[in-house]
Amino acid sequence: MIRVILPPHLRTLANVGTEIEIAIEGAVTQGSVLTAVEARFPMLGGTIRDHVTLKRRPFLRFFACGEDLSFESADALLPEAVISGAEPFFIVGAVSGG
Repeated sequence: MIRVILPPHLRTLANVGTEIEIAIEGAVTQGSVLTAVEARFPMLGGTIRDHVTLKRRPFLRFFACGEDLSFESADALLPEAVISGAEPFFIVGAVSGG
């Protein structure tokens, strides 16, 4: 099972706690994780990624194992610690301003 930590505003939309678990068949990539999250929680569709382009929304970031994966390819494999369930995949609301 892949552990995913959602930011508070997405937790509210999905009516879930801090962490969710999803099952992935095949390669565990950012894209496959986000597709599984959106399939399990349809109300999150379009909130994490654009419906058409599937690009990350500007004020969300992706982290795993202490690294910012926001600009990595959606097809890049996630770290082994995330795949094994030892570490979560974080979706974080970004803060803007000066």
